[in-house]
Amino acid sequence: MRHFPSILMFFLIGSSVLPSFATNYYVSNAGSDTNSGLSLVEAYLTIQHAADFVNAGDTVFVENGTYVGFDVRDVNGTAGSPIVFKGLGSNVLINQSGPVRNDGINIENADYIVIDGFYSNNMPGNGNGIRVVISDHCVVRNCVCDNNAERGIFTGFTDDILIEYNICTNSIDEHGIYVSNSSDRPIIRFNECYGNNAIGIHLNADASLGGDGIISDAQIYGNIIHDNNRAAGINMDGLENPVVYNNLIYNNHFAQGIALFQQDGAIVTNGAKIYNNTIIVPSDGRWGIHLTDGANVKTEIYNNIIINQHAWRGCITVEAIAQMKSDYNILNDKMSDMGDGGTIAFSEWQTLGFDTHSQIADPLPSIFMDPAANDYQLADESQAIDAGTNLVSTIVMVDLDGVTRPSGMGYDIGAFERTITTQIKQVGITELGIIIAPNPVQHQFTISGNGDAYDIQILNIKGQCISQIKNQTLPYTFDSSQWQNGHYTIKIEDKTSHQTGVGTVLKVD
Repeated sequence: MRHFPSILMFFLIGSSVLPSFATNYYVSNAGSDTNSGLSLVEAYLTIQHAADFVNAGDTVFVENGTYVGFDVRDVNGTAGSPIVFKGLGSNVLINQSGPVRNDGINIENADYIVIDGFYSNNMPGNGNGIRVVISDHCVVRNCVCDNNAERGIFTGFTDDILIEYNICTNSIDEHGIYVSNSSDRPIIRFNECYGNNAIGIHLNADASLGGDGIISDAQIYGNIIHDNNRAAGINMDGLENPVVYNNLIYNNHFAQGIALFQQDGAIVTNGAKIYNNTIIVPSDGRWGIHLTDGANVKTEIYNNIIINQHAWRGCITVEAIAQMKSDYNILNDKMSDMGDGGTIAFSEWQTLGFDTHSQIADPLPSIFMDPAANDYQLADESQAIDAGTNLVSTIVMVDLDGVTRPSGMGYDIGAFERTITTQIKQVGITELGIIIAPNPVQHQFTISGNGDAYDIQILNIKGQCISQIKNQTLPYTFDSSQWQNGHYTIKIEDKTSHQTGVGTVLKVD
């Protein structure tokens, strides 16, 4: 399942207009490293050859094809002129390690680098799909990292990194996304992590490797984390004031939904704002939200759906309660003020001053549209509708699909806001001139636009491509009569401008 930040509009993804002094380089499987690299006709053969020439403001465009990995070191972009590596199509695959490490893409001691639109799969040894270290203000977006030896995306000592719209799956040893060391102000949003041997999204400040051992002001939102194994869906060690909202976390085995603790970090994670997440813990999972001693300090837990199917573990466990707030949640009748060692009833939990306005969960089919199919949109009569608090309003302004909150009389609880269908009649963006109608869709829908040629992909809730066309003029009508009900992601690239839009349509019968 993959949701994107707006069901009402596409979002432009890609580099801004390049300054006049910037150089565009091109790489193609049909190219040669003896070429100039300045056009598709004169493209280089290897990405590394282009990487060896880049300076601030340059962009390397890579055609569809299969490539050896690349390494970028000791060169910086700027805030206004980043160095950009961008896949031109939807099948730019790196399946061999780069020249220095076992990683597919390695960025090291290089600020303001953008990695956009690559597959990086099957890295061997200790290889990561994408590795960014000792590099600030970098962006990793629109990438797919699968079956890598260590992790999908790994970063270390990376202030102000942005990790968005990626799919990180089936890491053999560890995690989907791992942000480590003293990396302040990371933003991890709109990613999907599943099938990884350990954690979906892991943040570890690790004081033993230098720096202050604290990750400050992390933002983790709009991610879908499911079917991982061990520790937690979202794991936070040594974080200060993280904001965690609009995440969908389900079916992670032997794992907490969200964990706040200290192991390698210089401090216990504290001051967290945990708002509007949907957390479904399977029968072999652990706790919905686990706070060790000290993680309670200035932590707020509002508007979350936390349902635990474990035999005795429950929704929230703490080891201390001072300065913690928790309310307006949907929970099971299993809580704990003694850590992982036991449970207390919800009514006893309330006597501690928590969850006065919270509710005991109804059966899943009464809360969600189709939980058996992992569709955790709210059902028409869900107890979560209008039952939340606006105490989250300075942070949570939209839901996981980008629908404005609140859409009714009050905030809905959980990652999704229940919408009236008239709110999503069409999807479009001014920048690309794209319009999709009708939306919601039944038997067919039409994509209209002003450009000469577009590549279009349609993905189901599992992130699988169910339809793809290339170099298509618009308008174009898709037949959706055989689709199952639910949300579908549409990715569109304007082949002239190389700008990309991402949006969502809802199929209903």
